[in-house]
Amino acid sequence: MERLDASELARRLARNAEAVCRHYLSAGRREGGYWLVGDARNTPGRSMFVRLKESARGRAGKFVDAATGEYGDLLDIIRESCGLVDFKDVAEEARSFLALRRWAPEPKDARFPSRRPDAPTGSSEAARRLFAMSRPIEHTPVETYLRRRGITALHGTGSLRFHPRCYYRPDEHSPTETWPAMIAAVTDLSGSVTGAHRTWLDPRGFSEATLGKAPLETPRRAMGDLLGHAVRFGIAGEVLAAGEGIETMLSLRCVLPTMPMAAALSAAHLSAILFPDMLRRLYIARDNDPAGDGAMATLIDRAQSAGIEALVLSPALSDVNEDLRLLGIDALRAALRVQIAARDVARFMEFAA
Repeated sequence: MERLDASELARRLARNAEAVCRHYLSAGRREGGYWLVGDARNTPGRSMFVRLKESARGRAGKFVDAATGEYGDLLDIIRESCGLVDFKDVAEEARSFLALRRWAPEPKDARFPSRRPDAPTGSSEAARRLFAMSRPIEHTPVETYLRRRGITALHGTGSLRFHPRCYYRPDEHSPTETWPAMIAAVTDLSGSVTGAHRTWLDPRGFSEATLGKAPLETPRRAMGDLLGHAVRFGIAGEVLAAGEGIETMLSLRCVLPTMPMAAALSAAHLSAILFPDMLRRLYIARDNDPAGDGAMATLIDRAQSAGIEALVLSPALSDVNEDLRLLGIDALRAALRVQIAARDVARFMEFAA
């Protein structure tokens, strides 16, 4: 019975690098001698490069993520894309892909310890692990949930994922439950994951009473390091739109599909969001309530003190998603057109055909 160590598995995978990428990184595509994708967890994007053929520049199967600085080989890709922890599981998956016969458990490999220490509850590490074990939202209840809320522009949503059985505990005295959930990565300005936001979903489907959220007392919760950070859609440059909710910012993207956006997740965190160095104009998508007004005022003061132009985007109803759902995209487009700077209308706004 053939017994392969980690280095031999990596070599055999490298001989089939493109096939490995097509199978485990299906959200990417080949360009020249590389496979381009968002990250090793199969997020859509172009920041991670996997070398497909050995050359003077490097070995096949090696990857570098330009956004995070992460690097590794095809075993790392299998581990991350499948959400695996133990090396024996990574090796078994690799052997299955290579159609090798299964054999006794692998010896331990220092790169993949048999069991990682438990991450502290609510920590940034726990948030990173939760996001890593979730999967892209395409063809999942998350995609259905967002579309039922009127959100059809789902491009560039690699910061969102789906977990079919995410833990939920009402309080410290109650048993743990599991519900399907939308998992959102909270990142700092460099793109590093610092936290995660969970929106538990109703497995029975969408209703106007809950808008698709699970019938729980607190169907939304965040974990990790949140202050100053956000759930991001697009890479901020000179212009950024920021607001509280994920659904609010995704609704805004239906009309402004190329404008970078950030969801701070609450009014308090919106008022404290950190500004990218290149930022010159900030759009504040306010919620129509006292907390939203307070966050808006604080953020305007902070932006002006930093020499950043601050413009407010106000909804007709309670928030931008309610405007989208109840008034329609044409009404939302017309309302936003008179609120954004004239120079940004042609640059960012999508018009009906």
